[in-house]
Amino acid sequence: MNFRPLHDHVVVEPAFAPVKTKGGILLPDAAQERPLEGKVVAVGSGRRGEDGKRTGLAVKAGDRVVYGKWSATEIKLGDKDYLVLKESEILGIVEGEGRISVRAKGEGAATTATACTLDHVHDGDCCDD
Repeated sequence: MNFRPLHDHVVVEPAFAPVKTKGGILLPDAAQERPLEGKVVAVGSGRRGEDGKRTGLAVKAGDRVVYGKWSATEIKLGDKDYLVLKESEILGIVEGEGRISVRAKGEGAATTATACTLDHVHDGDCCDD
């Protein structure tokens, strides 16, 4: 790779897994949701504190991480797609080899808004109605 992130930026290779529908149709990458998990391939040198000292990053190359849905900037190096994000946009490090399911709040659930007697509009997750 010919890209070196600066300061507290991290380069992540998104984890695309082939997705099949219930009928057995293989969906192309363009039709899939953007992944929220990936592998760190490069990290910057760290951020400078108010005292001027450099603080190292908590992630390192090879870590599996989970990040926010709209937090990254996409770049293409050669024929591969990568994401560049700040370390503060990484939600956590996945430890072990187990599979995880990551989705933003409200995905996959019914989000039909209905009027409520509690003087607000809810989507099914805010009230016990």
